[in-house]
Amino acid sequence: MDGSWPPHRNFADSRPVTETVHARPAAPPRPRTPLWWGDSAVTAVGLSLLVVVALWVSHGGATQLSSGHWAAVSAGGRLAGLLASDLMLVQVLLLARIPLVERAFGQDRLARWHRWTGFASFDLMLVHIVLITLGYAGPVHTPVLREFWDLVTTYPGMLLAAAGSGFLVLVVVTSVRAARRRLRYESWHLLHLYAYLGVGLALPHQLWTGDDFIASPWARAYWWTLYAAAAAAVLVFRIGVPVWRSWRHDLRVVDVVPEGPGLTSVYLRGTHMDRLPVRAGQFFQWRFLDGPGWSRAHPYSLSSAPGRDDLLRITVKDLGDGSARVSTLRPGTRALIEGPYGRLTAETYPGGPVLLLASGVGITPLLALLQELPYGPGEATLVYRARTEADLAFRAELDTLATERGVRIVPLVGPRAAAGSWLPAGYPELTDAEALRALAPEVERHQLYVCGPEGWTHAVRAAAHAAGVPGGSIHIEQFAW
Repeated sequence: MDGSWPPHRNFADSRPVTETVHARPAAPPRPRTPLWWGDSAVTAVGLSLLVVVALWVSHGGATQLSSGHWAAVSAGGRLAGLLASDLMLVQVLLLARIPLVERAFGQDRLARWHRWTGFASFDLMLVHIVLITLGYAGPVHTPVLREFWDLVTTYPGMLLAAAGSGFLVLVVVTSVRAARRRLRYESWHLLHLYAYLGVGLALPHQLWTGDDFIASPWARAYWWTLYAAAAAAVLVFRIGVPVWRSWRHDLRVVDVVPEGPGLTSVYLRGTHMDRLPVRAGQFFQWRFLDGPGWSRAHPYSLSSAPGRDDLLRITVKDLGDGSARVSTLRPGTRALIEGPYGRLTAETYPGGPVLLLASGVGITPLLALLQELPYGPGEATLVYRARTEADLAFRAELDTLATERGVRIVPLVGPRAAAGSWLPAGYPELTDAEALRALAPEVERHQLYVCGPEGWTHAVRAAAHAAGVPGGSIHIEQFAW
């Protein structure tokens, strides 16, 4: 490469200006999520597990475990089942779209915790099944498989529990990374909804037959309260709020505009848009009522800061059946929404220099952020990673931001470099961290906003840490499922 590092150019000569985007005033301040809320939520989860153990101990679990023999096996099985039940309900709450939880932790972190909690609860469920079966079969010398069959067919609620366990097995198997890569997002998302049915069927047998439930009104009150809270969260935030917002705002497509190879922008207008609590950098789950397949939701970020002419804009890359349909939408098509979600917003920006790094369609939320963040002239740098020149979108808007707000635009174009690097191939012999320092001198003083594929964002995070950027100054939203 014979150019200077970092590369810097204006897009105006390579694409005609088709739309003018005027600089926006700083977004009005909105209340920040109290820092103590996240700590309180984590503490509540830990306390719920302690309560479960305490209830088990109060009903003789520890005594039976220390006694040895088959009673200890059964006691261990009961504890595993109780912990599995608690974690299943925590797992449901993690992705129940509770607004304060979303704002405190963000979708990325909640999705990771949801995954880990799901596997942990599933493993404990298997331990529970094995130990309880052995604990019942051992004292009477019944063959294990026969005892398991008797438990399933004769104990109240056990057939439902077996069916629920089957659904959970299906969800867990399809959640393993190797299986997820072979599934379309639409198929995986539909299968994942069976987790709710699995949890709903697997838990009631404990209320009907479990010693830790029957023996104590306190235990029954605790578990029924936890079940009711999980069910209410799902009904309110996963169903009720989306239905209300979709009806109230009545979003409809007004225009569909090609932005580049396989990239399409959709403009939508609705009612009471000033009351839609969305910020630049966030995304919705979208369903377009355009025919068969409308029921499958897809996550698309806003690609323009909300509030201009009562319009919302999303920009979608053609990556599958659902995203390909976006380019065929007609004006007047109604959209159903869930959200907004995500915390890659101005709420996390304390002021000062800012470095935004986008890869591919990750430009969409960062473009919206550039329009809303209240940085000063010359304080913002956008690094835009793309495979080819043709893949660089929003050239006119980026030029306008450069001209009117002093944003420094750095396109990095080319095929992927060595595995684990965020840089494209063919650039100077710089390490990932050195490249960040070259792009943004005193990068450790910057706020970093990063959006792109999972592996790429991990590489950027690692480079930022190596360059001395504090963890609290790195804000990441990655496209992964």
